[in-house]
Amino acid sequence: MKVLLHICCGPCTIYPLRVLRDQGHEVSGYFFNPNIQPYAEFMKRRDTLAAFAKNASLPLVIDDRYELKSFLKGALDYGRDRCLFCYRTRLAQAFKQAVGRAVDAVTTTLLYSKYQRHAEIVAIASELSEEYDVPFLYEDFRVGWAEGVAESKQLDMYRQKYCGCIFSELERHKHVET
Repeated sequence: MKVLLHICCGPCTIYPLRVLRDQGHEVSGYFFNPNIQPYAEFMKRRDTLAAFAKNASLPLVIDDRYELKSFLKGALDYGRDRCLFCYRTRLAQAFKQAVGRAVDAVTTTLLYSKYQRHAEIVAIASELSEEYDVPFLYEDFRVGWAEGVAESKQLDMYRQKYCGCIFSELERHKHVET
C-alpha cells in the first residue's frame, strides 16, 4: 500500500517508518505542524526531519505554512481540549494531501508518542477517514517508544522536550495545567 505518514518530528518518525516499511508499505511523509512554537522550534523540528528523511530515503512534503494566529485562536477556543483541535487541524491537512496524492491510506506519528491522547487521535483520524474517503491505517506505534528514542539519540537528532504548543511548553516548566 502507498501510505502517507503525517509526521510531527524526526525522532517520532524512526519507529513508525520502520514498522510500515517492514509491513511492505511504500511510505511518504507529510509535515504540517502549525502548533509548534516558537517559530525557531518549528524550524529546528522541520530541519531535523528533513535531514532524517534524506538519510532514510523518505519522500517528504514539508508544508511550511505557519498559521500561528488561527492555531492559537482555535486552541484557546477549545480550552482544556485544545489537543483535540490540534490533532484535527493537522490530521485534516494530511487527509486533504492524501486525496490529491492518490495514496491508499493515512497514518500519523502521533500514534507513536506515549504522551499524546491516543484514543482521541484514533477517533479523529477515523472520522476524517470517512469525511475524505481515504482509509486510516491504525497501528499502535507506542510499543516501539524506547527503541525509537534510543535510535534518535544514537543518531544525535534534535529532541524536543514538549509536544510543540506554547501551552505544553509552559506546563513543562511550571508543572501547571492550562
